[in-house]
Amino acid sequence: MKLVVQVKLLPTPVQAAALEATLRACNRAADQASRVAYETGATSRNDLQKAVYMDLKARYALSAQPVVRVVKKVVDAYATLRANLKAGHLGPADSKRYRKATGSPIAFRPRAAQPFDDRCLSWQMDARTVSIWTVHGRLKNIGFAASPDQLKTLVAYRKGESDLIFRDGKWFLTATCEIPDPEVFEPVDWIGVDRGIVNLATTSDNTNYQGRRLSRYRRWQARKRAELQAKKTRSATRRLARRAKKEHRHATHMNHVISKGIVSVAQRTGRGIAVEELGGIRDRVRLRRDQRGTLSAWPFHQLGQHLAYKACRAGVPFLEVDPAYTSQRCPRCGHTERANRPDRDHFRCRRCGLSPTLGFARAGGTPTPRRPRRRGQRA
Repeated sequence: MKLVVQVKLLPTPVQAAALEATLRACNRAADQASRVAYETGATSRNDLQKAVYMDLKARYALSAQPVVRVVKKVVDAYATLRANLKAGHLGPADSKRYRKATGSPIAFRPRAAQPFDDRCLSWQMDARTVSIWTVHGRLKNIGFAASPDQLKTLVAYRKGESDLIFRDGKWFLTATCEIPDPEVFEPVDWIGVDRGIVNLATTSDNTNYQGRRLSRYRRWQARKRAELQAKKTRSATRRLARRAKKEHRHATHMNHVISKGIVSVAQRTGRGIAVEELGGIRDRVRLRRDQRGTLSAWPFHQLGQHLAYKACRAGVPFLEVDPAYTSQRCPRCGHTERANRPDRDHFRCRRCGLSPTLGFARAGGTPTPRRPRRRGQRA
């Protein structure tokens, strides 16, 4: 599996100016290559590289390998656009978003991230420094900060290109690491995970991963967001952007905590993880007015991604279950009840208490249903 390790660069003011000039030159070259690709319709890297290679080298003072990386970035951007259009993420062909996306060439921010391969960037793990190509020459001895676990991962598994990122006045390098997949064990049972609005994640062990404190925080964020949106000033817009970043970091942290807790329980008990598939959830669920702000502010898909890659690293079996195919009808009262396991072999009816699996285990043949309680009757 592939993981991305992010480290923080510690350049001097002179080195930071050279890195910024490099990003600006590479992104201006990417804009030029994007215009050529839009006008000529070149979709492959070889065709676009033949059309813009010499021009980019002469006009923007780039070396050979950075030009190749710039062309690859442009080709990948158009491939992503075509995939989004094909999947319908930008609406139908006559929609405003569709026309805006296809009506002009793809533009790159002046400080957008730029990939570097091993010919343009090298790591010195013992000294915790990197050497990187810039438009002002090769910069050496640029320090970086990383934890011991990150260093261990970089030394053992780093492979491929690294991206230079400038964000909020700080410099970062993200390196791709290919970690071998551990052997997946045979599960003795499954932990069902249901993602919802009231509780972010509820397992079949009756564990709810959302407390009162987190609920208050989500409501408070939604209220503050609505207040700032109502002001409609430039200052409110800037504060909304800062608050959105802070809220995104908090949600990412909570998703890490929730997924790590579920995976650790599954690994300790020798069980697999079965997560409810959220495909088409907007067509199946209608939200109340008070739930709309809190749902839109939480990345449920990110929680599923964290569960998947943490389970893969731990060797825990992981699968997504379609909720339309995880229900059973009770043979006694006819009530439809969702199964607690993906093989739909074990369930307990909430209406009459029938548990066929437990009944067969106890009686050795026929189910032993529980007698249903009347309203007001003690358990």
